[in-house]
Amino acid sequence: MGILAGFMVPHPPMIVPSVGRGSEATIKETTKSYEQVADMIADIKPDTIVISSPHSVMYRDYFHISPGSTASGSFARFDAPEVKFEVDYDTEFVDTLCDIAQRDDISAGTLGEKSAALDHGTMVPLYFIMKKYKAFKLVRIGLSGLSLQEHYGLGIAIKETAGITGKKVVYVASGDLSHKLKEYGPYGFAPEGPVYDERIMDVMGRGAFDELFDFEESFLDKASECGHRSFVIMAGAFDCTDVETERLSHQDVTGVGYGICTYINKGENEERAMLDKWNIRHRDKLINMRKNEDAYVKLARLSIENYIITHEKINWKNVKRRVLSTGTGITEQLTSKQLEEREEKSDAHEELSNRQAGAFVSIHKNGALRGCIGTIGPTKDFLAEEIIENAISASTRDPRFSPITKEELFELEINVDVLGEIEPIASEEELDVIRYGVIVRKGNKQGLLLPNLDGVDTIEEQLSIAKRKAGLSPDEEGCDLYKFEVVRHT
Repeated sequence: MGILAGFMVPHPPMIVPSVGRGSEATIKETTKSYEQVADMIADIKPDTIVISSPHSVMYRDYFHISPGSTASGSFARFDAPEVKFEVDYDTEFVDTLCDIAQRDDISAGTLGEKSAALDHGTMVPLYFIMKKYKAFKLVRIGLSGLSLQEHYGLGIAIKETAGITGKKVVYVASGDLSHKLKEYGPYGFAPEGPVYDERIMDVMGRGAFDELFDFEESFLDKASECGHRSFVIMAGAFDCTDVETERLSHQDVTGVGYGICTYINKGENEERAMLDKWNIRHRDKLINMRKNEDAYVKLARLSIENYIITHEKINWKNVKRRVLSTGTGITEQLTSKQLEEREEKSDAHEELSNRQAGAFVSIHKNGALRGCIGTIGPTKDFLAEEIIENAISASTRDPRFSPITKEELFELEINVDVLGEIEPIASEEELDVIRYGVIVRKGNKQGLLLPNLDGVDTIEEQLSIAKRKAGLSPDEEGCDLYKFEVVRHT
């Protein structure tokens, strides 16, 4: 029958009275909304409940689907061992979902089980649901470090699985909002915290699921949220589906955001292919971005595309006119004389062809880093060759990532940083995270961090990361420090 309803819910253990011991009264509005969710699920009488939890097994590049036929768990680690659960897993649903994932090349399955015990992200929803309704089987799914788009794709597979099995299914997206809403909260305060809560409650309250992809990874990290990917999987389970949406509640009194929204399936609607809708907007953005790229970024992009497609390195002399032309990479129809005049007047041509300098090429895809390699000082005869070599390395030799594929080329956002002179400094007081990059050296160990990076807001953070990149502890003393400026081309 498909996904009949979905629910966005939080999972604070304190909401369970045996755990909260009275403190649950501070979030009674959330409790009231949770009871309403449980009543709705009991009225639907689903055969299967799918729960995605940030606290289930999680891998960087794989969605873990809990295996086996049964599972159990308790709130023992929250000093309430008497609150316990026994559930049956829907093995037919899991097997079908794994087959679809394999067919569609989705990195998901039942391998890699670390703990069979139910996690609190699953048990908090079950605590409310099972007081009202127990005649269901469970499917438990973990999140991953994969892209938001891939989480949505898993949701689409869940929707198809529900249709194939013919079962009545509801989806429960377990996840708290920001953990940095109040200074007195367990994780302190960050300005991105309240902004995230306001944005996510607006998006989820309207059922505007395409806007879930507009949350950049760096922003999500600063907001310290835990449920965003869970919500995205649920959104995918409602792909091409009209939903009746209701925002029940939002609380932030503990310093952590708790939001509850409900979604009732109102029938198929091809216009709500939300990932396709976002992809159209994103494609337009990428096209406009390419039109405005300067010569440095165009050179890096051309180097990457040519190497990925042909496995050959471009020659600067053969491509400089194409790089210095305007447009989206297609050479303008100018006469040879006009092109020569343009070259002679071009500051970029002069620097790329004659200057020696270190350079970094950074590659992002959908807001997430996809590769970054650079040189502190010049290793080539001229800057263009430095950029060409580092662009190829960033796209194929960054040990943190697999090589970029042909299918990814259009999605890439590229920055080129040209480094200035390296200056030794006496203390960290001479640094500025926006203006200066930093180099940390001790013995034969060295770490570099570029300036003005998302998520690096203080000198302490900048030095800590640079030391870790050097293989040093963040509190290592006696290091030599250097600063440098960059010209960033985006």
